Amino acid sequence: MTRSSAPEHAERINVAMELLKEYNSPAKAAAEVAVRFGVSRSQAHRYVRKAGAMTEKMVVPGHKIPFTIKLSQDLIGTLREYTVSTGRTLSEVVTQALESFLRGIHGRG
Repeated sequence: MTRSSAPEHAERINVAMELLKEYNSPAKAAAEVAVRFGVSRSQAHRYVRKAGAMTEKMVVPGHKIPFTIKLSQDLIGTLREYTVSTGRTLSEVVTQALESFLRGIHGRG
């Protein structure tokens, strides 16, 4: 069985949270999660347990796809040093930088 993606995981937790509120029964909620998503009962119970411990819904991240660009060797070296020193992934760092940049240019309207 393959592992669910981050968006799938968040969606399943959110649905489990809704079902817990609707049924007021972890067993019934887990049974419905298992049917809706085609997962085992034990996996469905894990989703329901996580949902029960949360106070608000999870943000469902967008699906990620590969995106290739050319950058200078110096910039790539600096990025790699930064990721090692912070323990973050290159994708996380570049995503944050691009989102910050785009917020800045859209805010100048």
